[in-house]
Amino acid sequence: MASSINLLISPPNSQYSFCSRNSLFFSPSITTFRRTLPSKSLSISASSSSTRALEALIFDCDGVILESEHLHRQAYNDAFSHFNVRCPSDDDEPLNWSLEFYDVLQNQIGGGKPKMRWYFKEHGWPTSTIFQHSPEDDNDRAKLIDTLQDWKTERYKEIIKSGTVEPRPGVLRLMDEAKAAGKMLAVCSAATKSSVVLCLENLIGLDRFHGLDCFLAGDDVKEKKPDPSIYITAAKKLGVSESNCLVVEDSVIGLQAATGAGMSCVITYTSSTADQDFKEAIAIYPDLSDVRFNDLESLLQDVVVTK
Repeated sequence: MASSINLLISPPNSQYSFCSRNSLFFSPSITTFRRTLPSKSLSISASSSSTRALEALIFDCDGVILESEHLHRQAYNDAFSHFNVRCPSDDDEPLNWSLEFYDVLQNQIGGGKPKMRWYFKEHGWPTSTIFQHSPEDDNDRAKLIDTLQDWKTERYKEIIKSGTVEPRPGVLRLMDEAKAAGKMLAVCSAATKSSVVLCLENLIGLDRFHGLDCFLAGDDVKEKKPDPSIYITAAKKLGVSESNCLVVEDSVIGLQAATGAGMSCVITYTSSTADQDFKEAIAIYPDLSDVRFNDLESLLQDVVVTK
């Protein structure tokens, strides 16, 4: 039976600190790696085995290329204010999702419409300028949510196009280094295609966007993350083995999708995901500013695949 080991790997000339399963702590000068081989596909044994070679680097979009959740929250609150959305539980002023509440909500419920439907079921269907009285049947409730989501989406696009949003540190450099090394580059996001295209065109630029070897959005697969479908599909489109792909994610949902596809995954967490359990990741970073492509290649080469 294969045995598994836990390793802590630090790149040359860097400091490191241990982190526990339930607590993550990082300072700007410290990069912590957790190298874990917990599953059958990532275990070391006495049987014949081979190492992984990095052939394709795959990025998630929201949370990885840009820290987007606070922008989505702003767009939702702008929509609630625009349509004067007031729930029975708090009808003194238009609905406003706090930062603390939204951090929890966005990590538990995927998609804008499911988020609103859940909230209104829990807190009561609201009055608004869309419906003077709270909608009571499914058709009116669906219309309310559709209208809010459509307006929110347009508002989010305005924010992205404003020129005030920048990609997270190190992302563009890593993309360029991967391409310069002759590796394939992909983006796989659970968001709608129109939203991801907008983000990529404005944040990584048209040349990098059109230079991607694969681009998949939530529209392209039947099941969204944590289902591994999007990453399995990407490997097929790229024509490479899942074991030779390395995924960059920011959340445990994305991590589960990547490992479920048989891919190794590194985490660059955000303020809303920092407390999640990333024990399946081969590395954890506060951001990618000090991460080089050679570091990622070395990490993947150290992963041993049991045959």
